[in-house]
Amino acid sequence: MSLADTYFITATAMLAAAREKNLPVIRAVAPLIGASIAAGGVLHTFGSGHSELIGREIIGRAGGLMPVTGMIDPGYGFSENVVGYGSRLAERYDHHYQLLPGETIVVISNSGKNASPIEVALFAKKKGLHVIALTSLAMSSTAKTVHPGGQNLHAIADYTLDNLGVTGDAITEVTPGRFAGPTSTLIGATLLNLLTLEVIDWLVSNGHPLPLVTSQNIPGGMEANIALAQTYRTRLSKLIG
Repeated sequence: MSLADTYFITATAMLAAAREKNLPVIRAVAPLIGASIAAGGVLHTFGSGHSELIGREIIGRAGGLMPVTGMIDPGYGFSENVVGYGSRLAERYDHHYQLLPGETIVVISNSGKNASPIEVALFAKKKGLHVIALTSLAMSSTAKTVHPGGQNLHAIADYTLDNLGVTGDAITEVTPGRFAGPTSTLIGATLLNLLTLEVIDWLVSNGHPLPLVTSQNIPGGMEANIALAQTYRTRLSKLIG
C-alpha cells in the first residue's frame, strides 16, 4: 500500500472517531455561541503558528457565519513561547475589537503546551468568555507546558475539542522512526465546521436570523456580504477587511 493510501485510510478513520468523540461537546457549546450571536455577539478564534490556519477556516467563509473573527499573531508563532507575548496580543485585540462577557473563543494549539495560547485563554476567561480548547489531548496531557502557571491548555479551557492527534502530529511512517502526514488541520477544520453547523441549527431552531456569508462568486454575493458586515464592522479583525 502506498504512503498516501495508508495516510488516507488512517486519517479518515481518525476523522470519524473525532466526530463521535467531540459531538457531545459541540452540542453543548453550540447553544452558548448561538445565543451570543443572536444577541449581536461574535465568535473569536486564536491559534499561533500553523494552528492559525485552522481558525481561519471559519472566518469570512462562504457558507459560514459572518460574526466570526480571529486574533492574529503578526509574528506567525515565532514568539509563541515568549512568556507575556500572548497576553499582550490579547490586550491589543481586546482594545480594538473587544472580548465581551458571554462570547466564546476557540483557542487552537495542537500541543497545548505553548505560552501564547495559554495566555490568550487565561485573558479571555478573565473577560468572562467561554473558552474552547482545540488540541490533541494525547499531547496536551503529557507535554510539559512552558507557561509558568504550570497548566496546559485543556486544563484551563471550559470545554475541549480533541483532534485525536498523535505526538508529533504526523501519522504515516515513511522510513523507520520518521513520520509524515499530519492530521491536525484536517480534523481541526472539520470539527470547527461541525461546530458552525450546530450553531446554525440552533439559530434556525430558535427562530433567529442567519448571518451567513455568501459566496462572492455568485450574483449579489459581494453586495450581500458588504451589507451584512456593516453590522459587525467594529468587531471583525483586519483579517476580514
